[in-house]
Amino acid sequence: MFGVDLPVELVEGLEQACAGVPERQLAVAVDRLISRYRDPRPAATPILGSAADVTAYAAYRMPATWGAVRFALGQFHELVPGFRPRTFLDIGGGTGAALWASAEVFPSLTEAVVLDQVDEALQLGRRLAGGAASAVVRSAVWRRAVVTDPQRTVGEADLAAVSYVLSELSEADQAAVVTHASEAAEVVIVIEPGTPDGHRRILAARENLITAGLTVVAPCPHQTPCPLAEGADWCHFSARINRTSLHRRLKGGELSHEDEKFSYVIASRAPHPRAQGRILRHPLKRKGLVTLQVCTPADGVVPTLISKRQGETYRRARDVQWGEAWPPGSASDS
Repeated sequence: MFGVDLPVELVEGLEQACAGVPERQLAVAVDRLISRYRDPRPAATPILGSAADVTAYAAYRMPATWGAVRFALGQFHELVPGFRPRTFLDIGGGTGAALWASAEVFPSLTEAVVLDQVDEALQLGRRLAGGAASAVVRSAVWRRAVVTDPQRTVGEADLAAVSYVLSELSEADQAAVVTHASEAAEVVIVIEPGTPDGHRRILAARENLITAGLTVVAPCPHQTPCPLAEGADWCHFSARINRTSLHRRLKGGELSHEDEKFSYVIASRAPHPRAQGRILRHPLKRKGLVTLQVCTPADGVVPTLISKRQGETYRRARDVQWGEAWPPGSASDS
């Protein structure tokens, strides 16, 4: 698996933001935030309680969130290359990681709104965006709002993101946020941590989106119940992000990369092709044989063996990655 690099201007912006806070204070805040985000209980108060918390959060979480959103939207873009959104809505977007990722995948974007209830996060996001190469990131509107309030009016969007937000909310509020996104946008992406709890929240969001009349496009190759919903396994994927020196210092990491595990669903108001299958684990590659765990429309998750005798199919199987469509480039309207 190859790692991807954050935009240079975002790396520089994070370095500048952190320069004003003692690194020890940032590291302590990172440790506390990591512990809180691992707690499956809804937050009673905003998790980001201070400017130092917001800066620490941006430094350690923006790279991972950016990588997850970028990967998931990239899979959608491969299926629907003609989708060229112009307007973007980031619900609970914090410092704007999903905005940066969406702008990279969809250069057609011209307008963006980021909603969050933490003013310090919006302020930092605005400062970071000021140095972006992307015009839509630089011109984004940063608006304070309670994301569970269904009475606010934000207008419609071609694409809406709800990334790493639901774990902080009650089940009722989770449903309210997803329902609002489905009413506001043509295409909705919801992302949660790649844990059993995160997968359960994605399953609930998936059901809410279907109930709202949207069609699931990715990662699922079908719109029937998830074959992993009741088992010991759960559906999640991985994005590898190359760590900056700041990221390594704050997290005490020695590796040059980080693998962000996440679960997601993307649904659309208009029907679009789906993948014929989705690879759910790292391919097992042995001499002359590749084994893939593939989620399929008809048979659930099945092991798929491709031998060297299969020629071009085998060569393609040697190159595919966890989370990609199988067969590559294939799509179904079912």
